[in-house]
Amino acid sequence: HRSEFYNESSNTQVAINEAYAAGLIGKNACGSGYDFDVFVMRGAGAYICGEETALIESLEGKQGKPRLKPPFPADIGVFGCPTTVANVETVAVAPAICRRGGAWFASFGRERNAGTKLFNISGHVNTPCTVEEEMSIPLRELIDRHAGGVRGGWDNLLGVIPGGSSTPIIPRSVCDDVMMDFDDLVRAESALGTAAVIVMDKSTDVIRAIARLVEFYKHESCGQCTPCREGKELLHTHLLLQHKTPSHF
Repeated sequence: HRSEFYNESSNTQVAINEAYAAGLIGKNACGSGYDFDVFVMRGAGAYICGEETALIESLEGKQGKPRLKPPFPADIGVFGCPTTVANVETVAVAPAICRRGGAWFASFGRERNAGTKLFNISGHVNTPCTVEEEMSIPLRELIDRHAGGVRGGWDNLLGVIPGGSSTPIIPRSVCDDVMMDFDDLVRAESALGTAAVIVMDKSTDVIRAIARLVEFYKHESCGQCTPCREGKELLHTHLLLQHKTPSHF
């Protein structure tokens, strides 16, 4: 668990205790003859620890810096053991797939882009939210149905970051028809990424917004690789000079 998610981590521990008490996990879990233990480890909240090998390094008590691959975690992972690193969204959707079947899950979306996705919608919308929707939903429908539409109406839209701050901005002209899935966003020269949708209306100063994102990445750089460590500093300096704005991070 990231340190920022303190309550979530505490709630997870409560659920683990309940599962132990019910015999669902632990010694002879569910009467299976197998032992299955679950532990919560609290990290320091580093962004880079979203990368699986950096997460493993942190779990081992080292600095959160990605490993060279190969070897991959499936061969040599935590403490040298074969390790599966699962995204929390994968774990969250697994019970529904087990109950209803893979065909049910694959019925959402379209070919090569099947299933559901957790979309986080923030920025200049009327009701920011996180929602589970089917893949390939049109971006405009996603924003209008779940986030109350763009602040000031769709015509006030400037652009959208469709998949988190590391994915390219798509302009209003593309936002009108683009679908929220892997293939269509690649066609739009962006990416689905983590499906964290950041909406920007016409009041947005795009250079300042990008400078703020670069500042975040500069702060979160683990410092291991030169292009990121040195490049973020240069990018940030150039953007601030272009905008003539002091840093606020």
